[in-house]
Amino acid sequence: MGRELANLFPVAKETYDEADAALGYKLSQLCFEGPEDQLKLTEITQPAILTVSVAAWRVLQSQGITPAYVAGHSLGEYSAHVAAGTFSFADAVRTVRNRGKYMQEAVPVGIGAMAAILAMPIETIRQICDEAAQGEVCQPANMNSPDQTVISGSKGAVERAAELCKQRGAKRAVMLPVSAPFHCALMQPAQDRLADDLRALEFHAPQMPVMCNVDAALVTTAEQSRDALIRQVTGAVQWDRSMRHLAALGVQDFIEVGPGKVLCGLLRQIDRSLKCLNVEDESSLEKTLNHFTPASPKAD
Repeated sequence: MGRELANLFPVAKETYDEADAALGYKLSQLCFEGPEDQLKLTEITQPAILTVSVAAWRVLQSQGITPAYVAGHSLGEYSAHVAAGTFSFADAVRTVRNRGKYMQEAVPVGIGAMAAILAMPIETIRQICDEAAQGEVCQPANMNSPDQTVISGSKGAVERAAELCKQRGAKRAVMLPVSAPFHCALMQPAQDRLADDLRALEFHAPQMPVMCNVDAALVTTAEQSRDALIRQVTGAVQWDRSMRHLAALGVQDFIEVGPGKVLCGLLRQIDRSLKCLNVEDESSLEKTLNHFTPASPKAD
C-alpha cells in the first residue's frame, strides 16, 4: 500500500518517514509489507490511510496540480485539512491514531454494528431505524449516494433494521465487518476525548475551502474546521450532499487520493456526468496527469 509512489518520489518517501517519526514506530513497514491483521486494527488503519493519502496528494502537488476545494470521507477529512494547511501532517497522524483508539474503546467489540442498505430512500431508512431502535441506538451514519446508506448503532437494533429494510424493498441489506459502530451516538465517549486533543492542536484557516462531512458545507476558518471534526465523530457523513454541493459550485473534475477507488464509485452513483480520477500508484498518477495536460480532453 503506497510503496510504489514512495520508491519513485522523494516527497512520498519523506511523508512515510515523517509518519514513522511522529508515531514512534514503523508505520511505513506496515503499509508496505503488512501483516494485514495489524493493519486492520483501527488505531493503525487510520494513520495508515491518512499517510498513504497525504503521500499521494503531495506527489500530485509536486506535479503542479492544485485543487479549488478539498473534501474527505470520514477519516479522509483529516487528509483534506492537511492538504489545505489547516494543521500539520505530524499532528494529524498522531490525532487520527488516537481517534482510532478512542473509537475502539468507546464500544466493546460485538456490542455495536453497521449495515449497508442499498437502493432505499433515506427517509424510509430513517423511519425503519427509529422503529428498530426499541430503546437502543440505530441511525443513518453514512449517506454515501442515492443508492447506498450505511446505518450504525447497537448490534441488535442494526440487525433488526437491516431485516426490516430487506422486508420493505431494499435491494440489499448487508451487515459490515467493522470493529466499532462509527458515526452514531454510541461514539460520544470517543468524541469527548478527541475534542480535548483537537482543542490542544494549533489550527490555521484552510488555504482552500474544505467540504465538511457533518454539514455538507464549506469551512473556511480554523474554528469551523475544529468544530466540524469534533462533531463528525457522532455525526453522519453527508457524502451525497457534499458532492452535489461541489458540483453546484461548478466542480467537474474530482481526484481521489490514497488506497482504492471507493469514492469514484460513489460519485458515479451520485452524478455520472462528473469526472473522477484517482492516484494511488504510478499508473493511476500518469492517467490523472494526462487528463490535466492541455492536449487532454476535459470532462463536459
